[in-house]
Amino acid sequence: MTQQKQDNHRPARDISRRGFVSCASVTGIALAVPAWMAARGGSAFQSKEAPHEEEGVAPPEDLMREHGVLKRVLLIYEEGIRRIDAKQQLPPEPIKNSAQIIRSFIEDYHEKLEEDYLFPRFEKAKKLIDLTTVLRAQHQAGRTLTDQITQLGTAASLRDASSAAKLRDAMRQFIRMYAPHEAREDTVLFPALRTIVSRNEFDALGEDFEKKEHQLFGEDGFEKMVDRVASIERTLGIYDLAQFTPHL
Repeated sequence: MTQQKQDNHRPARDISRRGFVSCASVTGIALAVPAWMAARGGSAFQSKEAPHEEEGVAPPEDLMREHGVLKRVLLIYEEGIRRIDAKQQLPPEPIKNSAQIIRSFIEDYHEKLEEDYLFPRFEKAKKLIDLTTVLRAQHQAGRTLTDQITQLGTAASLRDASSAAKLRDAMRQFIRMYAPHEAREDTVLFPALRTIVSRNEFDALGEDFEKKEHQLFGEDGFEKMVDRVASIERTLGIYDLAQFTPHL
């Protein structure tokens, strides 16, 4: 074989040798890791995130799924507005029960978590202060509107055109404020939380949120609240998701 042919073949042989060495190294690691993990009582295929995921729901995810409860109540309010405008029968119980959920689960629990645990951390870090200022003000405005909805969501008020119109306006203002409110928190505030706290503090927040939920609502508090909302939706005939699909 000529020198030129030998040179042409040398890269292929070099690559082959490197491939063999790399393969042998990977194989050795693959064989060694299970034994090492077994000695430590763990699994070779556990990801770095696995222990964290097993500990519970992450704080932003926890807050976002609670926003899901809020969104479903907003849909109930929308149905109430539609019936008032159409002069259709609207029983007081769905509005009253929805306002109670807003007060207990959203305002006295969810928003208190934000006000006690999240907003102060952002303000201390001097981040998103303009946003947290507006969010605080909207929380207070929401509580005022919930008081109005509770007072007006009675059978007597719904029979009176003027009172029913005031109830409709209060629910409409609540929806108009909270739709962008929760959207801004979900897309700006909550994702930024990881940038201002350590991993340990982040995990501790998740534990604090879970303890508070269990303290106020018992085990499976979120699931119970979702069931309550679903029951109201069934009463108003808006539970079936398929009915919202447009017929194109």
